[in-house]
Amino acid sequence: MVQYAGKLVLAPMVRAGELPTRLLALKHGADLVWSPEIIDKKLIQCQRQVNDTLKTVDFIIPAKREGTEPGVVFRTVPEVEHGKLIFQIGTSTPSLAVEAALKVIEDVAGIDVNAGCPKHFSIHSGMGAALLQTPDKLCSILIELVEKVGKIYGKPISVKIRILKDEEDTLTLVEKLCATGITNLTVHCRTTPMRNRESPIRAYIPKIYEICERNKVSLIMNGAIRDKEHFEQLRSDLNLPKTIGGMMADCAERNPTVFSESPLPWFKAVKEYLDIANQYNHHPANVKYMMNRMTPGKSPFYQYFTQCRKLSDFAHVCQQLGSSGGALNDPIPFLIQEREKEMAEKQRLNNLKSTKTSD
Repeated sequence: MVQYAGKLVLAPMVRAGELPTRLLALKHGADLVWSPEIIDKKLIQCQRQVNDTLKTVDFIIPAKREGTEPGVVFRTVPEVEHGKLIFQIGTSTPSLAVEAALKVIEDVAGIDVNAGCPKHFSIHSGMGAALLQTPDKLCSILIELVEKVGKIYGKPISVKIRILKDEEDTLTLVEKLCATGITNLTVHCRTTPMRNRESPIRAYIPKIYEICERNKVSLIMNGAIRDKEHFEQLRSDLNLPKTIGGMMADCAERNPTVFSESPLPWFKAVKEYLDIANQYNHHPANVKYMMNRMTPGKSPFYQYFTQCRKLSDFAHVCQQLGSSGGALNDPIPFLIQEREKEMAEKQRLNNLKSTKTSD
């Protein structure tokens, strides 16, 4: 079974926590990686497929209408992520949580329930941070997962929460959660209204740890951890035991190599990310999202990447990225040429369609 104690891990991040980010984080020292939150009802609709070409396991949602492609909701590389991938579910219903977890349990190392995200896509229908206001419902979800998934498959069930405004209320909640049979508790050291620009409140952690320790539940703290060195310094400054783990989000979104003793500069991290994205045929829209996070806004490459639409575009731009982050050549003429080709092909297809219609 997965051991969480003392581990430095990648946070569950919608869009940012997709396959290339996770693999790059693991390559550079992440002990565990969380998947992005996926809503139970969406996961239940998926079909599991083994992709022999990419050596991946894909969870595919069927095409909604004729002529559209089925979508990859989740993709994992067993050879790399085995034993290190924790799957996070967005849920507010015990039965749906169990049904969703059973879809993926054999392909992941553990199941985590999202009870901390404050964003609308997560809290609607009582999910995410909304579960902090309904602790009995949250506990019932965790108990069902422990009994009907965790114990049967020998996989850990965990939950990620935020602190409440009052410390005593937080500790009462932690007591209830630890009694459900979970293996790990992750605590984002901010309240639901707080945003990432606000300093986390870590003063609750020592007492939370005491409760977790009594219940044999490991504890991971989340919130403004910058890199591996900072995490170790925080534990020392706060006089926390080395069995407390750390979870990194924003800094790992900007540079997934921060788990290393010596993180790569952005331009080398970008190259490694794009190599992985190309290897696993990752969706270009998500690649662009990550390039906009990983590339400094002052770099000309920020604008170059925003104009990419295909994996081949990103590859060409990356080839112009010099060893110190400067541009070897201007990639814009190539990108313009590619757009002109696309427009010409689109026009050709429209003309063909019009001809067939008139016939």
